[in-house]
Amino acid sequence: MGAEESYPEGLKYHKEHDWAKIEGDTATVGVTWYAQDALGEIVHFEGPEEGSSVAKDESYGEVESVKAVSDLVAPLSGEVLEVNSAVQEAPETINEDPYGRGWLIKIRLSDESEAEGLMDVAAYRQLLEEQ
Repeated sequence: MGAEESYPEGLKYHKEHDWAKIEGDTATVGVTWYAQDALGEIVHFEGPEEGSSVAKDESYGEVESVKAVSDLVAPLSGEVLEVNSAVQEAPETINEDPYGRGWLIKIRLSDESEAEGLMDVAAYRQLLEEQ
């Protein structure tokens, strides 16, 4: 059973349907409700190695659903501090709780100003209406 549609305030959103919760110089990253809904039942999450780097707008891993395999696109650049091992073991958590237990990676930001290029919830909802 998937989560109900939601787009929390206080998160930053990327045009590729990823979200980032920025706290100081770190960010928790995941996919939005829209992304997990479009994918359908997620059966596999392949994340980056801890200690590796991710670059804004570039792929850092993939999720596989019963429908397709999709690249995950980093909303921000930085060093991977943690990969959510619970999601690797139970990828359906992304469908059940995309903004909570379904987070994917935590990164230390290499350029905090990149966050200025992300959307707030109002801008993200506008993007969804245009699709």
